[in-house]
Amino acid sequence: MTTTNQTAKQSTAWKNIRKYWAYKWKEAKKARTYYAFVLPYALIFVTFTVIPVIFSVALSFTTFNMIQSPKFIFIDNYYQLFMMDDLFLTAVKNTFLISAITGPAGYLMCLMFAWLINEMPPKFRAVLTLMFYAPSISGQAYTMFGFIFSGDEYGVLNSLLMDWGVLTSPVQWFKSEATIMPCLIVVILWLSIGTSFLSFIGGLQGIGRDQYEAGAIDGIKNRWQELWYITLPNMKNQLMFGAVMSITGSFGMGAMITALVGFPSPNYAAHTIVHHLEDYGNIRFEMGYASAIATILFIIMVGANKIVQKLLRKVGA
Repeated sequence: MTTTNQTAKQSTAWKNIRKYWAYKWKEAKKARTYYAFVLPYALIFVTFTVIPVIFSVALSFTTFNMIQSPKFIFIDNYYQLFMMDDLFLTAVKNTFLISAITGPAGYLMCLMFAWLINEMPPKFRAVLTLMFYAPSISGQAYTMFGFIFSGDEYGVLNSLLMDWGVLTSPVQWFKSEATIMPCLIVVILWLSIGTSFLSFIGGLQGIGRDQYEAGAIDGIKNRWQELWYITLPNMKNQLMFGAVMSITGSFGMGAMITALVGFPSPNYAAHTIVHHLEDYGNIRFEMGYASAIATILFIIMVGANKIVQKLLRKVGA
C-alpha cells in the first residue's frame, strides 16, 4: 500500500510539473513578439558577457599561456594569490580603500547634487545638468588633473600653494606615496558625477507634485522628511541603478590611474586589482592566473552589489 501511494504521489508531481511548463510555454508563445525584440540584445549579452565569464572561471583552475593547451591545476592559482602573492594583497587593500571612499561618497554626491539642481528653474537646471554630466562623457577629462597636480612649480596646485606661502618647494603629488592616493580619490570623486547623477535627475523629474502635497497634508513638515518618505521611495529603481554604476566604477578604476601615475605606480602605492589583472593578462600572458584574479574581482563586485541591494530595500520602508 505504501509503495502504491508513493507511486501515485510521484505521478501527481510529474503531472503538476508538466502542467506548469505547459502553462509557461503557452505564456511564452503569447509574448513571442516581446521575446523577438529582446533576442538580439540577449544574444549579444550571452555571447560577449555570459560566455566569457564562464570561460574565465573555468580557466582560473588552469595554467594557460595562450600557446600551449590549458593544464588543469585545481585551486593552485587561488592558493598562490592569497598565500604567496603579497602584491595581490596590496592591490586588494588599495582597491577596497578607493571603493570604500569614492563609492559611497560619489553616490551621495550624485544624489545630493541631483536633488539640489532639480529644485532650480528649468533652464538653469538644464545648464547645470550638462555641466555636471559633461566630464563623464569626455573620455580624457581626467588629464586636466595632470596639470593641476603637476610636480613642478608651474603646476596649478603647487603654484597657488607657493604663492600663498604654504609651500616652499614643489610637491610631487603623483610621485610621492603619501600624496598619490588622496589626489587620486579627488579625481575619482570628480569623475563619479556621471551616469548615476543623470539617472537621479530623471527619477526626480518623474515624481509628481501631488505626492508632496499629499505628504504635507499627512504631516510631513520639512524637506528632509519629503526626501526620506516620498522622494527616495519613488526612486528605488534609479537608486539601484546608481549603486550598481558606482560600485562598478569604483572597483574598475585602472586606466585613469595608470594615465595619471604610471604603471606600476611608485612603490605600488596605487596598485589595484585591475592593475594586477592587466599585469598578468596583458603583459605576462599568464591567462589562468589572470582569470583567477578576474574571478575574485567578479565575486567582490557581486557581493558588494548584494549588500547595497539589501540596504536600499530599507529606504522608505
